Amino acid sequence: MSYHNSKVVNYSFDETLLKVTEELKKEGFGILTEIDVKETLKKKLDVDFRRYKILGACNPPFAYKALQTEETLGVLLPCNVVVQEKDDNTIQISFINPMESMKNVGNPALEEIASEVSEKLEKVLQKI
Repeated sequence: MSYHNSKVVNYSFDETLLKVTEELKKEGFGILTEIDVKETLKKKLDVDFRRYKILGACNPPFAYKALQTEETLGVLLPCNVVVQEKDDNTIQISFINPMESMKNVGNPALEEIASEVSEKLEKVLQKI
């Protein structure tokens, strides 16, 4: 299994961001953070980079449940979603694979939570 699930879409960059946010909301996720990598790298390093945004998505009930199970799990939260413009001008969406990231924690009680979150994120990816 890969650490991420990805899909190339036929929308513009901005349309993709909007669709991702809308579909995440339908599955109970909100966007806590948004990092504009292109803008940050330009400002901090004065380098040009493609359009690339990292969205920190959170589903509060699952986050709460996971944090009750593993108190330091916050280092793996929120679930990151990347929307990027590739060199060939296609737009790619990538979601973290919670099943893979939770494996590293070594707490079997997290498997069910990770599975449920994975299913929700996969639904989002399929609907876009």
